[in-house]
Amino acid sequence: MTSPDPAAHDDRPRCDWALSAPDYVAYHDDEWGRPVHGTAAWFERMSLEGFQSGLSWIVVLRKRPAFREVFAGFDPDTVARFGDDDVTRLLGDARIVRNRMKIEATISNARAVLDLLDAGDDLGAFLASYAPDPADHPRPARLSDVPGSTPASTALSMALKKRGFRFVGPTTCYALMQATGLVDDHVAYCWRAGAAPEDPRGTGPGSP
Repeated sequence: MTSPDPAAHDDRPRCDWALSAPDYVAYHDDEWGRPVHGTAAWFERMSLEGFQSGLSWIVVLRKRPAFREVFAGFDPDTVARFGDDDVTRLLGDARIVRNRMKIEATISNARAVLDLLDAGDDLGAFLASYAPDPADHPRPARLSDVPGSTPASTALSMALKKRGFRFVGPTTCYALMQATGLVDDHVAYCWRAGAAPEDPRGTGPGSP
């Protein structure tokens, strides 16, 4: 990463990955590691982590407004009805990541979300059920201590694939768990360390 811009943020200590761009600073401070509520919000985070696979997160973060527009706010009911014409439309939109496999996976995953709901399972509750007990997840002392995947993310990946989800490998699932507060990987010296307001395993269908 490039050297941090001292004018881009205040002097509070942060996770090292957040220091290379103002976009990262805002995302780190306001979103990363905070609990998510609502099916569309969970589906968005899952989808964007899938699009990020093989790319820098900053690419997806900067394209997020366009992603939200073209994927109808990540409403699973709407995205599940996308067909071949929509795939062609999305492949022609330079504002997003134009990867056919990822686009088709997002549409397929929307249908898998609806299948979960039909089976009586809420997406957020399903994902949160794989969150480790915070007491069993030591806080990383430094960035090099943060794993790329864990047994919990591997188990989540396997469970999602059994439910028909795609682009949900263990590394992608771990990034999703980090981003949504299912694990707290703010390093020990970060001002956000330990700031998660609730045990994420309590996420459920009744959450606001």
